[in-house]
Amino acid sequence: MKQPPEPVQVVKERRDGALAALTESIPYAAFLGINFDRRGDELTAILPFSQMLIGNPYLPALHGGCTAAFLEVSAIVELGWTYLWDEIESGRIDASVLSPTTLPPLPKTIDITVDYLRAGLPRDGYARARIIRSGRRYASVRVEAWQDNRDRPYAQATGHFLMPKRDS
Repeated sequence: MKQPPEPVQVVKERRDGALAALTESIPYAAFLGINFDRRGDELTAILPFSQMLIGNPYLPALHGGCTAAFLEVSAIVELGWTYLWDEIESGRIDASVLSPTTLPPLPKTIDITVDYLRAGLPRDGYARARIIRSGRRYASVRVEAWQDNRDRPYAQATGHFLMPKRDS
């Protein structure tokens, strides 16, 4: 007999729990206040404005290190989310018991190149990462960050990451 599909709310709670555990596993993301909006399997990183993020008070403009960290965290969470997606959806990982201490290891940054396209203004920032290539051991990700208009990014980055070994 065929199993009935899970209720939508159960699936949503499982996905949201996994994303929360993934985000909480990066302490610097919490320090900066980075959170994620999930629509299906698509993630948008959100960097809420805070006065502590200002690097140049005369302009005022966001600190470049904060911008770079925002882009890097966005890329790592996107890779981690993609890495976990199939296992969460198939039930091989129980998302209800996922926590920052029980998550599989996250990808490690090999290098990241950030292009600062314009000054980050004192307002919320958004970023979306796109995986260019992902293999068993290596991944390449491109990230764009914008504020008011997605067509006018204030920074972009390309990063290369060492992927964690998967249990067979």
